[in-house]
Amino acid sequence: MSTREKVLSEIAPAGIIRAAVNMSNAALVRWDDQAGALVGPSAQIGHKIAEQLDCGLSLIQYGSAADILAAADRGEWDIAFIASDPSRADRFSFSPPYISVRATYLVPEGSAFRTVGDVDAEGVRIASAKSAAYTKQLERILEKATVSHTDSPAAAIDRLVRSQCDAAAGLTEFLVQSLERITGFRLVEGAFSEIPQTIAVHRRAIHASAFFADFVHRLNASAGAP
Repeated sequence: MSTREKVLSEIAPAGIIRAAVNMSNAALVRWDDQAGALVGPSAQIGHKIAEQLDCGLSLIQYGSAADILAAADRGEWDIAFIASDPSRADRFSFSPPYISVRATYLVPEGSAFRTVGDVDAEGVRIASAKSAAYTKQLERILEKATVSHTDSPAAAIDRLVRSQCDAAAGLTEFLVQSLERITGFRLVEGAFSEIPQTIAVHRRAIHASAFFADFVHRLNASAGAP
């Protein structure tokens, strides 16, 4: 059996790769009305994978990383474009990063907070999606402020809008998008984290894991990445 056949037997036994994408991060994937399709790095890489393996591709949209993880238990996807997270290494194998995204805070216009460092103060409540990789990083670095978990990135913003917290954490691109539908809020300066984005497969897919490690290395090399 060839390497291609071994990989496909693990992630596309029916000839189609089901690839999970996180629609809460427009920097990685978004719907383009003019193109009539999903566009962005995750979508583009998904098509490159399908082309290289000579198979079909189905991009499955999820509202958050938490939704993707829950769908894994139901066997809904074969590969996923999600952040690398050592705490999930018992369930998934992660490729090297193909891109990194930044996370920051959304605050009310009248807030005294100007930079990410200002937000880490006594009594400050930060709403953040409980299953997001940036939330875990945030909880590790905060010294004074506390994190209030929400079910999704959108729910964190809703909590801020209802004045139930002092700041909402999220991926910069998603927070910028949110400003199109709400007023009276702004981003602080800087980022509290950069989150590496990877291609994840189930731990049992050992041949696919090796394939994606090599695939991303070659992808980054061709793009001039270090």
